[in-house]
Amino acid sequence: MAQRQMTRPGPSPRSDRGRPEDRWLSLSLPPDPLRAPGVILLPLRAFLGITFCFAGLQKLANKNFLNSASPASIQAQIIAYERTSPIHRLLAVLAHFGPLVGLGIAFAELAVGLGALLGLWTRLSALLGMAITFGLFLTVSFHSNPYYTGADIVWFFAWTPLLLAGSGGVWSLDAVIEAFVAHRVAGLRRAPDPEDVARRTVVLKGLTAGAVGAGALVFGGIVAAVGRAMGGPAARSTTTPNLGPGAGTSPSTTAAPAPTTTAASSGSKPAGVAIGPARDVPAGGAASFQDPGSGDPALVIQPARGEFVAFDAICPHAGCTVEYAASDGVLVCPCHGSQFSAKSGAVEVGPAQTGLRAIKIAEGSDGQLYVQS
Repeated sequence: MAQRQMTRPGPSPRSDRGRPEDRWLSLSLPPDPLRAPGVILLPLRAFLGITFCFAGLQKLANKNFLNSASPASIQAQIIAYERTSPIHRLLAVLAHFGPLVGLGIAFAELAVGLGALLGLWTRLSALLGMAITFGLFLTVSFHSNPYYTGADIVWFFAWTPLLLAGSGGVWSLDAVIEAFVAHRVAGLRRAPDPEDVARRTVVLKGLTAGAVGAGALVFGGIVAAVGRAMGGPAARSTTTPNLGPGAGTSPSTTAAPAPTTTAASSGSKPAGVAIGPARDVPAGGAASFQDPGSGDPALVIQPARGEFVAFDAICPHAGCTVEYAASDGVLVCPCHGSQFSAKSGAVEVGPAQTGLRAIKIAEGSDGQLYVQS
């Protein structure tokens, strides 16, 4: 009787754990990770994701950001950008919808940050991130000189590697979803259809993005509520009357001396260019005018009755126009939050590194305010 030969059964066709579809939950790095684009881009992905999430949540938590009455609101920022931006006509329209635009920017930044951080719809997130930063370049830092001193152009190009690389990076939901779909299709005991795989992948990515978006909306709402509860009193409106432009003289490039004040009782008419009546500057408030020496917008403040100080209203940080917050006694830049002393123009809160240029001003016996050279 022939002896039956015992043979060991071969490996199951689904036991190969080295295939991508069988490693869809694995967090292991690919072979030779330093040459894998996904690994190389991981630090950049993390940095962009964390930064944009923080920027969006910070805007939602700031109660003055959506408060149109605040000099630090998005509406005030848009109005300030309108003066120097090449898209000033578009900004003039958007200024009427300040709070809505602010909410859109905040949640767009949060969506972009989560997309980069989680690796979900990576290429679309990168494209939206580039759109946001290019918009900031056209508004905030368009006139930065030299151009590389403006941060927004750098942020714009920082997104390009993720746009070119697209999905499939390590530790990303894109890669997990694609591998999961491949894993499921491989178990259907039929030849995979590329169109079916692509459709399943898009649907699953869409459902995942919807779940993440819903969670982001809820979390963003909580952050906004907490910020408004803990952020202190909201800034009050700062209605600033306009004295009208002064008679233009040739622009001056010399630094102005420290501000001086002169009372109307001096009995003399000071030399200089008249910018408007002193009575139009409210006591404890401010009025705007055009500096006849430089052509820049400027502010004159009456901290006490009969005393006047004036400053160039262009913030030295990024060229936005500052506003006077009478409740706090400071000049506030609506673009990045810099604050300046209403007495000396010195920096009190950055990011501005230098103070506002002081303008020498005096009140004449005729009741007019004069800008002195």
